[in-house]
Amino acid sequence: MRAAAICARLWIPVLAGGCAGYQWGSESLYRSDIRTVHIPIVESTSFRRHLGETLTEAIAKQVEQDTPYKVVNQGNADSVLRGQIVSERKRTLIENANDNPRDIEFNLAVEYTWIDQRGNPLMRPVTVPLPTLAITLGQAANFVPEAGQSMATAQQDIVSRVARQIVGQMEAPW
Repeated sequence: MRAAAICARLWIPVLAGGCAGYQWGSESLYRSDIRTVHIPIVESTSFRRHLGETLTEAIAKQVEQDTPYKVVNQGNADSVLRGQIVSERKRTLIENANDNPRDIEFNLAVEYTWIDQRGNPLMRPVTVPLPTLAITLGQAANFVPEAGQSMATAQQDIVSRVARQIVGQMEAPW
C-alpha cells in the first residue's frame, strides 16, 4: 500500500505536466493574443437596401455571443474584421403553370479578412490556399412565397448563417 502511495506521488506531477499547455472552456478555441475586434460596415454594391449594415450587425452580435472578443471602435481594437459582399442574386427554382414563382433561391457571397493592427492575417483559408488574404464564402436560402415566406425572411436567414460561418472561421487552428 505504501509503495503504491509513493508511486502515485511521483507519477501525478509527471502526468499533469503533459497537460500544462492545455486550456479549458470556450476561450481555448480562440486566439489568446487578441482581445478586441473592430468590424467596419460590410461593403455592398447590392441594390438591396441595408444589406451590408444588416450583415455587419449580425457578425458583431455573433462575435460578442460566441467568442471571448469584444467589439470596439477602430482606435481601441487589436484586430479588424473587414467584409465585402461580392455577389447576391435571386433566382426562381420552381414555377407554377402560370409562370408564378413557387420556390425562389437567394444567394449571397461574402469576401472577408481578419488582420491584426500590424496587417498580419489572423485567419487562413481552411481548404484552398488563396493568393490574397481574403476568404470568400457563399450561402443560399430558399423561400416559398405561397407559404408566407418572403425575401426578407430569406435574407435574414442567410445573413445569420453567413455571420455564424465567419465567426466560426475565427477559431484558432488546432
